[in-house]
Amino acid sequence: MASAENMSRVDEPAALPPGPRAPSAAQALGWALRPLGMMDRCHERYGDLFTLRVRRGRPWVFLTDPEHVKQVFTTDSELLRSGASEANPLLEPLLGSRSVMLLDEPQHMSDRKRLLPSFHGQRMKDYGEMMSGVAEEQISRWPLGEPFALWPRMQAISLEVVMRAVFEDLDSDRHECLRARVVELTDWINTPRRLALLAALGSRTLTGNAGFRRAMSRLESVVLEEVHERRASGLGEREDIHSMLERAYAEGGSPVDDKKMRDELVTMLSDGPTATSLSWVFERLLRHPEKLARLREEVLTGEEEYLDAVVKETLRLCPAVPVVMRRLVEPMRVGGYELPPETIVAPCVYLMHRRGDVYPDPLSFRPERFLTDSAGTYTWIPFGGGVRRCVAASFAQLEIKRVIQVVLSRLDLRAADSRSEGAARSSVSFTPAGGARVIAAHRVPVAV
Repeated sequence: MASAENMSRVDEPAALPPGPRAPSAAQALGWALRPLGMMDRCHERYGDLFTLRVRRGRPWVFLTDPEHVKQVFTTDSELLRSGASEANPLLEPLLGSRSVMLLDEPQHMSDRKRLLPSFHGQRMKDYGEMMSGVAEEQISRWPLGEPFALWPRMQAISLEVVMRAVFEDLDSDRHECLRARVVELTDWINTPRRLALLAALGSRTLTGNAGFRRAMSRLESVVLEEVHERRASGLGEREDIHSMLERAYAEGGSPVDDKKMRDELVTMLSDGPTATSLSWVFERLLRHPEKLARLREEVLTGEEEYLDAVVKETLRLCPAVPVVMRRLVEPMRVGGYELPPETIVAPCVYLMHRRGDVYPDPLSFRPERFLTDSAGTYTWIPFGGGVRRCVAASFAQLEIKRVIQVVLSRLDLRAADSRSEGAARSSVSFTPAGGARVIAAHRVPVAV
């Protein structure tokens, strides 16, 4: 190992943390097929800092210590890039290069400020009522007395919620067309073979595929048709995300162009992680009848303390997105290593949430831990952290809570299989491998 003096000299090659010595192609295959197991094994063997070489060029350095994660989240964002061409090229074909999720400073912060009013104040109260209404509508169509997968049903709820949030009062024909186009694109991506290729080979598996380009083009066409019609007829008093964004840009003296609006709205409509989290909530609860009973009792009395703890614990144990990535612009000293520019530093949500020194008995589903201890800023990070924390985090948590409340007040659910479900890759998230299979029945009210 290099001496401390040599490691501090940025004009010489710097040592990276240890990691597998297998060729990049072999590591890419492992990452494509079993990324969670790969992270577990590396953490066990190499410790809190380890390096993967999944793709040629930039090494990935995984961080699992709270202090290292804090260092990344609090470092000047000019020195840690997150953009489409920087640390997240995989997402660019899906979200677009001008999505706020993929922008770097200073553009990221200015665009983020335009989005924030859509997720605060009265808008959140209105969203809550809408979310409950959508959940009521959707669960009335669920089959009773026979096994079915919750995940596709939660996808339907989340898609309906986000379409109403993005475009208020959407014409019924356009509404159905938009829903169909989002589902078409999602179904095209979410096949095991395509997901494995996407993880192993990167975005070129999308950009070079005619099927993907066709499905994306059809979605973009519907989105922009609606945008153009609303601009032509006037936004009026609408308070949906599209209208608020249009006004925010106009008030700033720079009307938004089609490319920017396309990227922001398609990003919103691609809300897979919320449906994934909802599926995990019930997959976990149904393995713990006593916790399910406690939660239902609280829901029926209108309280939310245990509900909030259940949501936090689910997002801890089953984070939809297991890792976030940043590209170093300048050298950074982390845990005794002088990481060189171009390194991808990756705060690992999945491993951070499983640290026994932070979360005793970390693999157990214990919502009670959040009744006595607050969620730490740098130890509970399902939505990332720092200035790049997910702008819609409060929206996602509200949706999860409202859907849980409606389901538990209307239905009795039981697991279709006694065995817990593992995790399977779905686009950028990890869903229950069996889709969270359940059997539903109308709830028989019991006096409390």
